[in-house]
Amino acid sequence: MDVDFHLKRAETDFQKTLQHLKEEYGRLNIGRANASLVEELHVEAYGGEQPLKAVASISLSDPRTLQIQPWDKNLLSAISKAIQTSDLRLNPTDDGRVIRIAFPALTEERRHELVKVVHRLAEEARISVRHARQEAHNVFKKMQQEKTIGEDVFHLNMKHLQDTVDDMNSKIDEMAKVKEKEILTI
Repeated sequence: MDVDFHLKRAETDFQKTLQHLKEEYGRLNIGRANASLVEELHVEAYGGEQPLKAVASISLSDPRTLQIQPWDKNLLSAISKAIQTSDLRLNPTDDGRVIRIAFPALTEERRHELVKVVHRLAEEARISVRHARQEAHNVFKKMQQEKTIGEDVFHLNMKHLQDTVDDMNSKIDEMAKVKEKEILTI
């Protein structure tokens, strides 16, 4: 196996980490209606569990209200139950046709709790990037010991890998700052 393959694999892992962080930030309840908060909730439907987005349309009726309209009206109670039992702290209302979820304004205390969650998710992403870097480093070290690559190629690729890690960490930090600002903005 060549060095480029392992560099590309590490970079792919880095990109997956960024994408995962972006999805996690999208799922945070920051006091505004956002379909991504509920679209992956599992609903008991048709003899199994289905993601909410597969059994209903999700739309915003206003910036603080999410509206869920199931394609099968018999799923209204199952959808309400899935929302209530989730860890989102949401209280759906059902009018027999659609489910509405009102998002109350966040308290100052809740905002600070969410900022801590943002920082924890960013740290988990940095750890994931470091882990991918370590895997690539181990492969390069083994290749160097087996003399399939020279020391100069080893150091060149380690520098390239570290530069990429630094770039990923700065992107993670930037994403965290943007999300923190979004949460703290009233």
